[in-house]
Amino acid sequence: MEVIWIPGQGMYSNSYIIGNILVDAGVFPMAIEKYAREIDTIVLTHSHFDHIARLKDIVALCRARIYIHELDAEGLSNGVENLSHLFGERYEPITPDETLSDGDRIGKLEVIHTPGHTPGSICLFGRNDKILVSGDTVFSDGGFGRYDFPGGDRTALQSSITSLAELDIEGLYPGHGSPVESGGNAHIRAALKIISMDYF
Repeated sequence: MEVIWIPGQGMYSNSYIIGNILVDAGVFPMAIEKYAREIDTIVLTHSHFDHIARLKDIVALCRARIYIHELDAEGLSNGVENLSHLFGERYEPITPDETLSDGDRIGKLEVIHTPGHTPGSICLFGRNDKILVSGDTVFSDGGFGRYDFPGGDRTALQSSITSLAELDIEGLYPGHGSPVESGGNAHIRAALKIISMDYF
């Protein structure tokens, strides 16, 4: 399964293209323009502004349907939940076409509900290819998403990372920073070790 990395700029998130699916929408539309005809599905790992900032423009470009976990759907219309004010931006509300739950499938990808960074954070798992698109749940440097924003929960995040550490993962594709093509499990286990320490 080919994963195309579209690097985020500044504080804005990475996006990934997997077949007809675009994951997250913080990048400028011109960055995905050459793939626009193939993209008909946009999956959002969560509703923070850095992951949804260009959603309306990308939807218009691709004419794609929007999917997000049911617990983060409100963030697409609520500036407090999506943190757009922290970016000095006003977010124009948008309604998702479908909401997701744990265990749903989008193409060959399995939805894994990983609350903690937000209540409705998700990862996308390609079991046969051993890949994980991890949003802001876990990063490829052993880091993990903040849990001090509204809706964040350290206990839930630690539980989510514990569950991910049990999966067979090679490619790890995070919301920020560089992806890795192999050894993804080691990065997840490093994040688990850090979040399990008492000084956080």
